[in-house]
Amino acid sequence: MAGIPQDVWYSGGLAFECTQCGDCCSGSAGYVWVNQEEINAMAQRIGMDAAEFEQKFVKRVGMRRSLTERPNGDCVLLDEKTRKCTAYQERPRQCKTWPFWGSNIRTPQAWQEASQACPGCNKGNLVPLQQIVEQAAKIRI
Repeated sequence: MAGIPQDVWYSGGLAFECTQCGDCCSGSAGYVWVNQEEINAMAQRIGMDAAEFEQKFVKRVGMRRSLTERPNGDCVLLDEKTRKCTAYQERPRQCKTWPFWGSNIRTPQAWQEASQACPGCNKGNLVPLQQIVEQAAKIRI
């Protein structure tokens, strides 16, 4: 496999299966970075004009944009009753690539920390190295 590192600690893959618990969409404050393409897609998905979506659900953080949160820390797109994302099919790249962020796969200890927050880590099918590397390359967190 050209370009795929073979000497990383997770070269044999990592088990992950999303349990759709909504935990990654709630809890402590943070940022869900979005770009215009993602804003447009999410707005269309929930039947809203992009400008209205941005005004209602996006905040500026310096030169970047992030989805807003409810006072309890939940993502504004997390349905309070079902605990499902209302724009799931068009969710931001940051959400699509969880838990395979560089910060989570940096070390075995970092992966274990992510596992404590996410019940899908270390469960389900083994995600192969190539897929992990591709996901991690999509966003730098």
